Amino acid sequence: MLETGKLDSELLKSIVFDKIKYRSDDVIVRPGIGEDCAVMDFGNYECIMSTDPITAAVSDIGRLAIHITCNDIASNGVQPLGIMLAVMLPEGTTAADVEHIMGQAAETAAKLKVEIIGGHTEVTPAVKQPVIVSTAIGKAVSGASQSGNDMETGDYVMMTKTAGLEGSGIIACDYGKELEGYMTEEELQKSISFLDRVSVVAEGIAAGKVGTHGMHDITEGGILGAVWEMCQIAGKGVQIWEDKIPMEPETEKICEFFHIDPLRLISSGSMVIIVPVDKREAMEAAMAATGVSARIIGRIEDKEFGIKLMKTEGSEAIDVAPPSADELYRVVGKI
Repeated sequence: MLETGKLDSELLKSIVFDKIKYRSDDVIVRPGIGEDCAVMDFGNYECIMSTDPITAAVSDIGRLAIHITCNDIASNGVQPLGIMLAVMLPEGTTAADVEHIMGQAAETAAKLKVEIIGGHTEVTPAVKQPVIVSTAIGKAVSGASQSGNDMETGDYVMMTKTAGLEGSGIIACDYGKELEGYMTEEELQKSISFLDRVSVVAEGIAAGKVGTHGMHDITEGGILGAVWEMCQIAGKGVQIWEDKIPMEPETEKICEFFHIDPLRLISSGSMVIIVPVDKREAMEAAMAATGVSARIIGRIEDKEFGIKLMKTEGSEAIDVAPPSADELYRVVGKI
């Protein structure tokens, strides 16, 4: 039996990626561990595409479905242009439910200046709660999209916003009753407001203009999972300094209550940016100009160094394991 959540990386490679036989000359970037997007050659332009599901959230599923794939496009330093939504709804869904979901999606897409260009909607006994699969599309001048293949030893690892951002927002939104008494109403409302910060489009585009050695939005597996995946792209090691990882106090409280690890908690809205040494100041200035908080949390190393987490820079290191089921699933009862 497979675990809930994304497939284990080795399993994903062996039974999914390795089964793909046909290779088109028009495909520039193919499926791979840590790759957010596919990139296709359209002559003078590149077409950047990404697809992802929303399965663990309920209250904000329409909003999150837009953000999750637009964030992937932005991780290539590109503005998303269009999005398609496949919406599968459980029996018992009302017209008002659909209106609520699509109202969220339409409002979010409008804020990002992304058009909903198609999709599919149905009620089916195959699902027990709403599931949305979104596919976003972006366009860039040929050669302009960012790639983790460019990572070099000595590059800085920058993280935007805070760890566990989306996960703690979802938990506060869908499981707020359980947290009453442990957290104040003000703390709960602030946690719910984290879902207003789950877009990385602004920082992704700003970072792309400065120039990066790759970006990755922090989704399932949290910050540690995102860094581990990025290192697989270029065959690099890394040291991450735990004391530098930013975290909201409300996220800490939620994770303490449910006994989950915030560094392994889904965090759409936060981005890992691999910053060339000579562009650190320019990148920090670019982030400040967008109004997005960002912090250096580690450094890229040779592959032989491994993927390490340290309490502080220079302290004892522990190996970072490959990502497994996200900590969010421990709360929603799927593992």
